[in-house]
Amino acid sequence: MWLPRFTRLTRKALALLSAGAILVIGGCAAPGTQPAPEASGTSPVATMPEVPAQALTLFEQAVAVMAAGDFVDAELRFKEFLLQYPDYPAAHVNLAIINAENGDSEAALQAVGRALALNPEYPPALNQQGLLLRRNGKFLEAEAAYMKAVTASPDYALAHYNLGVLNELYLQRLDVALQHFEAYQTLVGDDKQVEKWIADLRRRVAASQSTANVTE
Repeated sequence: MWLPRFTRLTRKALALLSAGAILVIGGCAAPGTQPAPEASGTSPVATMPEVPAQALTLFEQAVAVMAAGDFVDAELRFKEFLLQYPDYPAAHVNLAIINAENGDSEAALQAVGRALALNPEYPPALNQQGLLLRRNGKFLEAEAAYMKAVTASPDYALAHYNLGVLNELYLQRLDVALQHFEAYQTLVGDDKQVEKWIADLRRRVAASQSTANVTE
């Protein structure tokens, strides 16, 4: 039986995004730190500019405020950071996330654009661009953005997750969705909800292949 897939992230994916507020906000985004495991591989994260410890503290404070849900204060703190360090793409991505949460998709896209102007292969920016494009109904453009993210960093789990959602719900490519959900599951470990989705997709893909063989 097919179970409808919700577009919201699973609890495990939300945890990644909050640590993705450590993927985006911290690990990939914290100045002067090593990339988080999910953002390693061929990601260009390691080439980001270094900032002094004082600026790192400012950034981390903004991260903490954002994680607590105070987007107004977090936005002010990231803008303050960018006044001193405008070339750091992670802060622009965080502003994009805040703008998107506030319903301002235009400002969010502009912030993502600034991040990508600094680093065209920055996976969190590409992933956020994909989310914004998908919300605007631009599914093929969203796919292209997500694919750029996983090309730049094959172990960037959130982009695989979003490719799974996009291909199943919007592009109706069940076999491709299955591949990306399996990649996500391999990277993050035991996500019970995605495990159920994978089992369901495997049944549906097998059934579709059987039907195709019968009609040939």
